[in-house]
Amino acid sequence: MVRLRLDLGYDGSGFSGWARQPGLRTVQGEIEQALGRILRLAGPALTVAGRTDAGVHARGQVAHLDVPDEALAGLDGNRPGQLGTDERLAALVRRLGGVLSPNVRVFRVSVAPEGFDARFSALSRRYAYRVSDAPGGGDPLRRHEVLWHNRPLDLDAMNAAAARLLGEHDFAAFCKKREGATTIRELQRLDWAREPDGVLAATVVADAFCHSMVRALVGSLLAAGDGRRPVEWPGQVLTAGVRDTGVHVAPAHGLCLEEVRYPPDGELADRASTTRRVRTLTPDA
Repeated sequence: MVRLRLDLGYDGSGFSGWARQPGLRTVQGEIEQALGRILRLAGPALTVAGRTDAGVHARGQVAHLDVPDEALAGLDGNRPGQLGTDERLAALVRRLGGVLSPNVRVFRVSVAPEGFDARFSALSRRYAYRVSDAPGGGDPLRRHEVLWHNRPLDLDAMNAAAARLLGEHDFAAFCKKREGATTIRELQRLDWAREPDGVLAATVVADAFCHSMVRALVGSLLAAGDGRRPVEWPGQVLTAGVRDTGVHVAPAHGLCLEEVRYPPDGELADRASTTRRVRTLTPDA
């Protein structure tokens, strides 16, 4: 068996999220179907770095897949035994481009280093959330990737509120709880910038995210940015530690997974082992 790393992107608008679901069109389901067809595999199973929700986009998603050597040999076509691994993987990328719908693209396939796990070896994920507060509405050509917010937003207020959320905390107040899963995360970066076209873009980086966390954080910061809530409010919600009905989860289409970072090859296995441990907060001394 050989482990392959896939670097990919997708427009999430037409999908019911990443994860395979019976009877629904999902990113995982579509890519696995294409891989099964090209490599003549029954039930190939992808492991992904970040399971995005319905409507969320990605341009820096990473997944891995274990395949038998003979499946790759089948890519040789009419030149059996003559192609090297790199040539076979380049052929796989080309064939995926011909089979997948235009809103999903596998940019690169490579042999994964020893110890690589797309999910557990990751050091961090970087998301962007984009919002327009233009009085008449956002650019209609970007309506599937930029949220229109119908109130003016104060950039300084949003960044002041965001600063109160940084660090390692229990983000239960901003997550949909899943049985047996921890809500402790390290939020490494959260800040907003106004781009040249006027769109406000949040950069959100953490070691990992729990379900709906990014969009709940964004929803709380939008409330601080348009004056409906004080700057201190998102931090107070975090401290309270319980899901607050005042936190509105921002719509999915403004969110995009931009990048997944990994350690050097020699540290991949150790990182995966560390990530698999259930975290708890260390009490203050």
